[in-house]
Amino acid sequence: MGPSLKRKATEEEDEALDQPRKLPAIGASRPTRTLQPSRTAPNLTKAAGPSLPKPLTKPRAPTLTKPTTRGTSAPPASRPPPPIRTTARTVSGRVGAAEDKRFAQLQTQVSSIESARAADAARLAQEMEAERAKVAELQENHAAMSRELTAARNQELTQRRELVNASDEIESLRKKHAREMQELEMDVKQRDREVREVNEDLRLCRDDLDRERATVSSLKSTLALQSTAHLTLTTQNQLLQAQVDAHSRMIADLTTKLEDAESLAEEKSREAREGEILRRKLHNMVQELKGNIRVFCRVRPVLPSDSDEEANMVFPDKQEQKEIVLESSSESATGQERKEVYNFGFDKVFEPQTTQAEVFEEISQLAQSCTDGYNVCIFAYGQTGSGKSFTMEGGSTEETAGMIPRAVDQVFRETEELKRKGWEYTLEGQFLEIYNETINDLLGADDFDKKKHDIKHDPKTGATRVTDINVVPLHSTSQVRQLLALAQKRRSVAATMVNERSSRSHSVFTLRIKGVNVAGGGEQCEGSLNLVDLAGSERLNVSFANGADKERVKETQSINKSLSALGDVIAALGEKGAVGGSEGKHIPYRNSKMFLNLSPLAAHLNESLTSLRFATKVNNTTIGTAKKQSRTS
Repeated sequence: MGPSLKRKATEEEDEALDQPRKLPAIGASRPTRTLQPSRTAPNLTKAAGPSLPKPLTKPRAPTLTKPTTRGTSAPPASRPPPPIRTTARTVSGRVGAAEDKRFAQLQTQVSSIESARAADAARLAQEMEAERAKVAELQENHAAMSRELTAARNQELTQRRELVNASDEIESLRKKHAREMQELEMDVKQRDREVREVNEDLRLCRDDLDRERATVSSLKSTLALQSTAHLTLTTQNQLLQAQVDAHSRMIADLTTKLEDAESLAEEKSREAREGEILRRKLHNMVQELKGNIRVFCRVRPVLPSDSDEEANMVFPDKQEQKEIVLESSSESATGQERKEVYNFGFDKVFEPQTTQAEVFEEISQLAQSCTDGYNVCIFAYGQTGSGKSFTMEGGSTEETAGMIPRAVDQVFRETEELKRKGWEYTLEGQFLEIYNETINDLLGADDFDKKKHDIKHDPKTGATRVTDINVVPLHSTSQVRQLLALAQKRRSVAATMVNERSSRSHSVFTLRIKGVNVAGGGEQCEGSLNLVDLAGSERLNVSFANGADKERVKETQSINKSLSALGDVIAALGEKGAVGGSEGKHIPYRNSKMFLNLSPLAAHLNESLTSLRFATKVNNTTIGTAKKQSRTS
């Protein structure tokens, strides 16, 4: 605190000394004016020296007029005395003469006094001029001394600043020296600690060295023993190395043979795949030439919620998977056990562990048929709870997606591929249900469709349309999934004795495809993909044994009636195909596929047999060769 306060006080003094001290200038405090004769002039002249004459002291006459005195540095100019005005008085003659004499004397004295005053004023003026010269000299001396004093003060300020700087520098050097001394002391202590640690490490190293020397001595003896063992092992190693070389040559020969075998197997596998593709292609060509409806049978897996016993179903055809065998046992009237075996054959039979992707693989080529201008129909048939809705619509994940979303995805992929070849496609979709012989639009504006819809068929174009139905332009597969979710919420379902959530209506999803080949002459084609999920087919006494729910009974009667009509239509088509009907009676569908869904439970065996017999009837139906719906503009 001391050095800083001292430095601050010194700085304040330096600032005060830096400012020049103001001295009053001689003659500057009062306005400049000419010197006036003073009444003390006689005294000043007396003080100036003995050479000046002593002023006269005479009695003054009474002043009749008041003189006006002006302060000037020079004596007033001589002028005649002012006239003396007298007042006539009435006196006696003697008094008047004496007064005149006395007045003349006074005038004489006044004249002498005026002369003396003029002389005094001249001498005073000369003295004032001398004094002014002295004052000017004194002012010059004072200015010179002021400059010298200012220079001396400036020099003192500079010396004080240098002294303060030197003091600060000495103080900083003192602190730096103190820090360096402290650091050196800390270094000395650190070095002492390091020396102690090094000594301790040295002691430990010496102990370790002693132990290592003992260990080396023991190892030398052990090494001598190991050297003998090493020679023995080296001999054995050479023998083993020779064996390894022989085995390596054998492995190289086997590797070459294996690579040749793998190449041959790959070639055979490629030939097998190509043969399978050719076989399927030829099979499809045969089916197109036959014109029949292909039927696939799918048995759903047993669910954890199923409490009934599993039916005895056998799939003997493990290669082509086209056969299914059902076995049942019953008692005869005599009490003897009677076993019955039912054999059925279809285009494809899917076992319970079959995935949705494997099922769709069999119908994936139909997407190409739609884009080529053919009408394709796929419908699921089976009793309630056999998995029809799951097969057609599927679940919420990609693995469980049904035939409808997968078919739409396939169509979108095919149209994208064909766009590269100059085709442009427009896709539209509609979704309706048939409930109690009434058509409802599942994509309408309201949850419940109140419009009346009719089915119209144009014999010229062969197109079949439903009136006042909502047709939605489709642009992506995600849009189709949203439409399927909306339709599923609006579809009519109810609980039966067979299924807690049974579809009580037939649902029909139609995908219309229009294509134009803008790069190949303007060829146009129109195709459609109809995906139908039929309502559950079962007998009335199975779904509602007591008949308590009249509404459900009415639904079941309508469902069975429509399915019976479907059977009649298929039978009629089969008769026309067998006769070889005319072109006017031709059905313009390239390929129709039916999924027959079966329940694996023994309690549903009779219904499964009924469905299998109907599917066999459909599979044996011939509807004629497919016809492509295309035209050239």
